[in-house]
Amino acid sequence: MIALVVIGLFLFLVVGLILYFVAIYNGLVRISQNVDKSWANIDVLLKQRHDEIPKLIKVCEGYMKYERETLEKITAARTACMQAKDVGESSRAEAQLGGLLKTLFAVAENYPDLKANQNFLQLQNRISYLESQIADRREFYNDSVNTYNIRIRQIPDMFVAGMLNFLPRELFKISEEDRKDVEVNFDLPK
Repeated sequence: MIALVVIGLFLFLVVGLILYFVAIYNGLVRISQNVDKSWANIDVLLKQRHDEIPKLIKVCEGYMKYERETLEKITAARTACMQAKDVGESSRAEAQLGGLLKTLFAVAENYPDLKANQNFLQLQNRISYLESQIADRREFYNDSVNTYNIRIRQIPDMFVAGMLNFLPRELFKISEEDRKDVEVNFDLPK
């Protein structure tokens, strides 16, 4: 009789540990998939932005004959973004492209005809909207990565994560260029 109780307790303990292991594993898989999904959501917006950039360049080309270098840099940065292989490469390339788009919009101020062009205005507004959405999605991605990275480092999850090779994920970081202070000049022509 005692042997049956011991065997029953042992089986209960083993089944309990297996179920606990499965619960931890499923939680880690769910969080990992949320990280992947949040990156895919960023990719959707990046694709939309990349699709809009050639249209914007085409509209600008006719007006900005002397700004060819800026347009070529934007095209090269767009290509680099589309060829990025990981989060680090992508964040660096996207930061460069974002800075170049800001430059383009600033340079456009020197071309009143371009600023008045409806296609340019629509594309500028569309890209600005996408930039805002991308920033929101990056924040969500970083929240998801942070949650995942915390989970795989906490006891007891770290044991399951280690056995099943769940590795930390990289946060989306901004470039040093984007961290610099923006110079604002209020000097008006006299």
